[in-house]
Amino acid sequence: MKQTNLLLCKLFIGTLLFWLGSVLVNAEDPYLFYTWTVTYGTRSPLGVPQQVILINGQFPGPAIEAVTNNNIVVNLINKLDEPFLITWNGVKQRRTSWQDGVLGTNCPIQPNSNWTYQFQLKDQIGTYTYFASTSMHRASGAFGALNINQRPVITTPYPTPDGDFTLLVSDWFKLSHKDLRKRLNAGYALPLPNALLINGVAKGLIFTGEKGKTYKFRVSNVGIATSINFRIQNHTMSLIEVEGAHTLQESYESLDVHVGQSVTVLVTLKASVRDYYIVASTRFTKPILNTTASLRYFGSKNAVSGPLPIGPTYHIHWSMKQARTIRMNLTANAARPNPQGSFHYGTIPINRTIVLANAATMIYKKLRYTVNRISYINPPTPLKLADWYNISGVFNFKTIKGIPTVGPARFGTSVIDVELHEFVEIVFQNDERSIQSWHMDGTSAYPVAYGSGTWNVTMRRRYNLVDAVPRHTFQVYPLSWTTILVSLDNKGMWNLRSQIWSRRYLGQELYVRVWNDEKSLYTEAEPPLNALYCGLAKRPR
Repeated sequence: MKQTNLLLCKLFIGTLLFWLGSVLVNAEDPYLFYTWTVTYGTRSPLGVPQQVILINGQFPGPAIEAVTNNNIVVNLINKLDEPFLITWNGVKQRRTSWQDGVLGTNCPIQPNSNWTYQFQLKDQIGTYTYFASTSMHRASGAFGALNINQRPVITTPYPTPDGDFTLLVSDWFKLSHKDLRKRLNAGYALPLPNALLINGVAKGLIFTGEKGKTYKFRVSNVGIATSINFRIQNHTMSLIEVEGAHTLQESYESLDVHVGQSVTVLVTLKASVRDYYIVASTRFTKPILNTTASLRYFGSKNAVSGPLPIGPTYHIHWSMKQARTIRMNLTANAARPNPQGSFHYGTIPINRTIVLANAATMIYKKLRYTVNRISYINPPTPLKLADWYNISGVFNFKTIKGIPTVGPARFGTSVIDVELHEFVEIVFQNDERSIQSWHMDGTSAYPVAYGSGTWNVTMRRRYNLVDAVPRHTFQVYPLSWTTILVSLDNKGMWNLRSQIWSRRYLGQELYVRVWNDEKSLYTEAEPPLNALYCGLAKRPR
């Protein structure tokens, strides 16, 4: 009898485990597989043939169209003559900073070799991009769109659009990425870009829609140097999403989009049947650069005409005021059923304040950019590998201070140590006369205030502690400051960098190590089996 009962018990447990396994397999989120080959090619975005970087022969690269929680697998084959990596701008890489695609987390993919990224778009929606993170490759292409659509079970706070357009706006140089790098290595700043492009072309692009219908426009600034203003002739835009968060649906005649940022708007075609200018123009530059495309109504027999719709040019305070009008829709769902406003960030005590001051300086008689006097240098060993395997001599936590200090600038490998789940106030202090654009990997943060002059603790009275929009890239206006609040709940080694690529290349970046002493797959994944090893890091046996 006991044996019979034991056998029945084993059969029951076995059946239960089989059923649970089947449910888990069937419930696994879908996988999207890509093979991308990165090569040089020739294109003529400005009417003259020049070398660009292609992905699968495309410029810009192929778009990824995904849904919340999809698993992305990209086998990247590097056919360039230099090491190469791609980073996924705004993808949080939950528990997997191994997939972030920057030199602090990954060994670069060597020429004529490949590496496969695998990550999940966990609990994210919205408009994102990817681009090359190595050297100055991004200046020659190697960028593309990454759009994450909501699951059908999650409602959106707006009717389903009748169409979906993606616009990648980039500044563009006649010089190749190697020529730009040579100039920077010689200690010289980059000149103003030669032009702006939309989806890789300077003019002639046409987006077609039907009168009376509403279309979603996903607009990203994938340039390396300049903020842009975006507008459509005789049409208003309703802002619906910023970098993964639904916004209050305010109407705008034009929108500023800074380097590395993305916005999504709805446009209803209410005007007479004809073609209308779509315009992107540079901000805070002299001269102003413009590029155009066309919005064409079905049945149009009239090409674009008339003057371009007027946009702001320098007008810093105009841009700052507009930024303050962009608010989170507290009652809307995002990737999950719970309302966005259910996370009351404004009630959480601040554990730590970090103030980061950028500067242009000279080190050994050459131009460098610094953060709190440190100009970042990438070590041969990725920081993440050094941290995981306890490899000494790669970095330390004393290189950079958490507040600006007085003294000469120097080279260093800057890493700030933060405990997992700390709630941190980060102030970006910009004492230069040029606009800055900062990005943080691995998270979204709340830009709670923009202000002129020098930040001090009394500025906290100005903070928006209710409905700031969480995003991954934050502009800091000239001679001004920006404050973000961030819950650092994603364990890993995360890049905090200038999105203005010449500044990042010459040292304006650092890393934030989010850590605790618990080793658990619930908080951080093990190194992937295909991880690349370089520098002092050797593959475990």
